[in-house]
Amino acid sequence: MTTKRDYYEILGVDKKASTDDIKSSYRKLAMQYHPDKNKAHDAEEKFKEISEAYAVLSDHEKRRQYDRFGHPGIDQRYSQEDIFRGINFEDILREVGIGRHSFGKGMESVFNIFFGNSGMGGPGRGRNVPDRGRDILYGLALDLEDIVDGKIVELEIPRTDMCDICHGSGSRPGTYPKQCTTCTGSGQISRTQDTPFGRIMTTSPCGTCRGTGRIIDSPCVLCNGIGRVQKKRKIEVKIPPGLDTGSRLRLLGEGETSNNGGPSGDLYVEINVKPHNIFSRNGSDLIMESSISFVQAAIGSEIIVPTLDGKIRMKVQPGTQNGQVYFIKGKGMPDPHTRVKGNQIVRIKVAVPTKLTERQIDLLKEFEKLDKNS
Repeated sequence: MTTKRDYYEILGVDKKASTDDIKSSYRKLAMQYHPDKNKAHDAEEKFKEISEAYAVLSDHEKRRQYDRFGHPGIDQRYSQEDIFRGINFEDILREVGIGRHSFGKGMESVFNIFFGNSGMGGPGRGRNVPDRGRDILYGLALDLEDIVDGKIVELEIPRTDMCDICHGSGSRPGTYPKQCTTCTGSGQISRTQDTPFGRIMTTSPCGTCRGTGRIIDSPCVLCNGIGRVQKKRKIEVKIPPGLDTGSRLRLLGEGETSNNGGPSGDLYVEINVKPHNIFSRNGSDLIMESSISFVQAAIGSEIIVPTLDGKIRMKVQPGTQNGQVYFIKGKGMPDPHTRVKGNQIVRIKVAVPTKLTERQIDLLKEFEKLDKNS
């Protein structure tokens, strides 16, 4: 497997670079490597690489996710289409001289380079090009303990799948769909109109076949001619250690099936870590409170502290103040990339008694006198 290069390195900018710096660097590199300007055999791949880097780093949320988790934070959370969605390449390419004057190239070729003629509804897309199935987003709630070492969970995912009777054709067994004679199977009707501004061609879905390009005279009794039915599919998912709420796992091809023979979509499992009754989390660190008496705080003590691995003994130093923190190394959460565990942070809460006996009051008064004379 080829290791992806760092996005900042690809654009030649510092990790603290501003959005304007990132755009300026991309503009220069786009002019250098766009296939319309550079005929080298690797120019297209380099242009795709710098464009992906720009698409991530120019978006605040994607950049934050990348800075925190690296490439897995992008690949697990976004599909390829999601990465490029919303980025206005058209204006940037026009600025560097790649515009509508090179129709069929220019910004049109951005879509062809990234996704081929079927990508993101780009130019040249037709009904005969198989559509990709829709992605599925599935929310998975997990306990904090599930995230420490990771686990394998079995999910039951509802999705549309190929009909078992007609095998996706939509027709009864023994019969077959016919090509629509209105659109000759394209699923689209094109009309040309002369206007004062020139000849304009418009394309719309065929009304006879409703854009499918097929006519089904004898529809399947199970799917009613759709070719797909709703099913529940059991899938085993491996949860890596250290994930946090909002992390997404991407399972290729486990989304909805295509309605015309194209590839299936992907399944995205979004993690939601349930609140814990003892610990809160800050990145790879776990935070908790531990109550001790003011006597233990004054003279020091050894207390029992819970961890996700079990209870351990922790030494409290004499003179410990309310709110003081202690660090237990390696008892936090594992980093999703390095698997190195963070720390457990124990915040001390000194408990002041609300009811005292006369003997206790006398002893405290005696302590106060001794403390003033010391």
